[in-house]
Amino acid sequence: MGDSSDNIPGVPGVGEKTALKLLKQFGTVEKVLESIDEISGKKLKERLEENREQALMSKELATIFLDVPIDKSLDEYAFGEYDLNKVISILKELEFTSLLEKLDVEVAVEAIDELEFEKVDSVSKEDLGDEAAVLIEVFDEHYHQADIIGLAIVNEKNRFYIRAEDALASEDFLEWLRDETCKKWVFDAKKSVVALTWKGAVLNGVDFDVQMASYLLDPSLSSHDIHDVATRKGLSIVQSDEVVYGKGAKQKLPEEDELAEHLVRKAEAVFRLKRVLEEDLLANDQDKLYRELEMPLSIVLGHMEKQGVKVDQEILQKMGKDLDLRLEELERKIHSLAGEAFNINSPKQLGEILFVKLGLPPVKKTKTGYSTSADVLEKLAVEHEIAEYIVHYRQLGKLKSTYIEGLSKVIKADTSKIHTRYNQALTQTGRLSSTDPNLQNIPIRLEEGRKIRKAFVPSQEGWKMLAADYSQIELRVLAHIAGDEKLIEAFRNNMDIHTKTAMDVFHVQEDEVTAQMRRGAKAVNFGIVYGISDYGLSQNLGITRKEAGDFIERYFNSYPKVKEYMDETVSKARETGYVSTLLHRRRYLPDITSRNFNKRSFAERTAMNTPIQGTAADIIKKAMVQMAEQMENKQVKSRMILQVHDELIFEVPNDELDVMMELVPEVMEKAVTLDVPLKVDVSYGDTWYDAK
Repeated sequence: MGDSSDNIPGVPGVGEKTALKLLKQFGTVEKVLESIDEISGKKLKERLEENREQALMSKELATIFLDVPIDKSLDEYAFGEYDLNKVISILKELEFTSLLEKLDVEVAVEAIDELEFEKVDSVSKEDLGDEAAVLIEVFDEHYHQADIIGLAIVNEKNRFYIRAEDALASEDFLEWLRDETCKKWVFDAKKSVVALTWKGAVLNGVDFDVQMASYLLDPSLSSHDIHDVATRKGLSIVQSDEVVYGKGAKQKLPEEDELAEHLVRKAEAVFRLKRVLEEDLLANDQDKLYRELEMPLSIVLGHMEKQGVKVDQEILQKMGKDLDLRLEELERKIHSLAGEAFNINSPKQLGEILFVKLGLPPVKKTKTGYSTSADVLEKLAVEHEIAEYIVHYRQLGKLKSTYIEGLSKVIKADTSKIHTRYNQALTQTGRLSSTDPNLQNIPIRLEEGRKIRKAFVPSQEGWKMLAADYSQIELRVLAHIAGDEKLIEAFRNNMDIHTKTAMDVFHVQEDEVTAQMRRGAKAVNFGIVYGISDYGLSQNLGITRKEAGDFIERYFNSYPKVKEYMDETVSKARETGYVSTLLHRRRYLPDITSRNFNKRSFAERTAMNTPIQGTAADIIKKAMVQMAEQMENKQVKSRMILQVHDELIFEVPNDELDVMMELVPEVMEKAVTLDVPLKVDVSYGDTWYDAK
């Protein structure tokens, strides 16, 4: 049967069951091949006959070689003595966490052991000091609805644990939190700010965030949890959240003594990690990115989350009813085309209708039957109109369950607002993502999906929604990074970039560019940013792979600096193991030197794309920080309430519309200086939909 993971081909078409049956019957591969005449099944005989040499070669490849000429005994190969501390030092540096754990943990990591601390019901500003690690513990990760269960503070002189209710009733403590001159080191600044804001407290002076520092140092790591960050830096907190809180339905608060010790340990870790991570950021030339962008942004995002966005539930409910009618209508049409009623949401029943009753050609099979995935249905749409209706039925069904019903569930009853959570320490490109709910993923291709934005309205009467988004920001960043004169000139002259590309690639004048030429140029422009292949482009445009390859080649001939940039970026990534954005955000690419073609190719495309997409992400983040500063300076009532990748959404009183229509694009377009101008489209309306 071969082994695809080791590139052992085996005999095509022979699976595990057939292979086992043959080996049980004849004993060895060689005997199977000698006895082909005795095997039943014409197709199987042919396959074995045609792949005789390949089968023997596959066995040879899979057989462990036992004849290595070794002239010593195993004892002579024993590992021998080694310097444990040197090994530990190297393993820590390379972040081989699991190997460290296999060594003597007491030696391998510095455990935060018995800590002397005080449980207090009040603290003075003097005891809290000018610099301290403060650990604000929220029981539920959905911190917009969760209670603070306790706080721990660690500084050079003191360690305290204080109950949340005592802390929030202590004027000295609240004053210390508000005081910008008192520096606080935290874990997850945004969560800390939001959780305290919901309780009426203000957190200023956040000077360091362990989670954010860990994320910037290596965004590819799967976890930036305090325990994992500590372990990677040679600290063991000993207790884990799982032990303390339990998991899932068993989640419960521990006894106060256990909780107090747990929080103090975590605060101690924050206190010790601050200096180590600070040095790492400086060594990576990321201190400015950290101090001037990510740290202030976490506070801005915290205020945006707490502010929330108002949703008109009546509009949502009406949309839900309209979708129900459309779904019923589509169901009737599909049943009519099928000639019988069946459960459209059952892949098994749908497969029977499409491939048995209607006799459509099966595109691919699964273990349980015929595949009815979206890509299969799209291919079938040219064969029979039923497939097109099923695609639409599924799209509307998802709209209803994910957005109409999903959004309704997370509207806060007392404010009629949705408070999403922005993940600032998650994506490898530096882009923000949004969860509970995801407001960055509201569909825009379907008109029914776009209409969902009609439910997003200003939180005050007589206000408007204002939307501002960067025009073709990634292509502008590409022009700047690659330094391609033609692209730079096109953007400086405010030309339509897709028309300009068509002109250069097809060697025609502007008035000779056809709609098809522009469409092809647009696909290549956006595809190039993502390291598109000839296969990918051929699929997008419905052309042959050769035509797509020729198109890409002509593009690179027209814009040679783009090709140069891509080759240099991949080459440098192989050398250093990472790529960087203009503002020094890094992404590590361990697979860039992989012997596996697919892994290496993906890493190469990622190397080309990340500096572009990551720089675009940095630009809008910088714009958000500067926007918040400008709005505070001008004392406007307007609020920044949403970020959707290249777009910022505000709610604005009518009397500030003129000010904001001028201020927003001005700040966004000047966020960074590139060789090409940044362009922002801005508009407003009664709802988010109308603003777009």
